[in-house]
Amino acid sequence: QVRVTESGGGLVQPGGSLRLSCTVSIVDFENYAMGWFRHAPGPGKEREGVACITWEGTSYYDDSVLGRFAISRDNAKSTLTLQMNDLQPEDTALYFCARRATCGQSVVRQTINVLDGWGQGTMVTVSS
Repeated sequence: QVRVTESGGGLVQPGGSLRLSCTVSIVDFENYAMGWFRHAPGPGKEREGVACITWEGTSYYDDSVLGRFAISRDNAKSTLTLQMNDLQPEDTALYFCARRATCGQSVVRQTINVLDGWGQGTMVTVSS
């Protein structure tokens, strides 16, 4: 069973930054596309992808975070990172990482192609 562990969340003021990390318990991490997802609080909110990175290292972003977030991977450490800058209240959410079957601009928001179950996530709260 693949285990993912997210960390790095917290409370930050608007305009601030956070760096999220995710470790994945697989030996062939480098062979998979990976993604970051978030689930905002409130009724009617659904989990959605915000960024993904192919096994080759090409990254894609949802328009809501483009230019502010940066996804990266360290295959030697089986680690995925999300650098989040200029955070806004609408970025408040529980953030998750997961392996993905596909990664591209047309599918970055989708959760249907996630390969494993969800971890516990890490909470990001943006508030003054």
